[in-house]
Amino acid sequence: MSNQQTDESLPVEQRQSIFLAVVEAQDAGSPVLVARAEVARRFSVTEEQVKDIEREGVANQWPPL
Repeated sequence: MSNQQTDESLPVEQRQSIFLAVVEAQDAGSPVLVARAEVARRFSVTEEQVKDIEREGVANQWPPL
């Protein structure tokens, strides 16, 4: 799983910021795929990385959960 290794190479603070940005975008009404694409572009990561970070954030109950 090269994506997982890439995600873990990002500092946890950055992964949490990405997670927060996705949640906020979805809360503001963006569809999931649109939110992922916007956040991926904003943080210069892939949409696959954003998906992995979403899973990690939910599993670890990161804020704002």
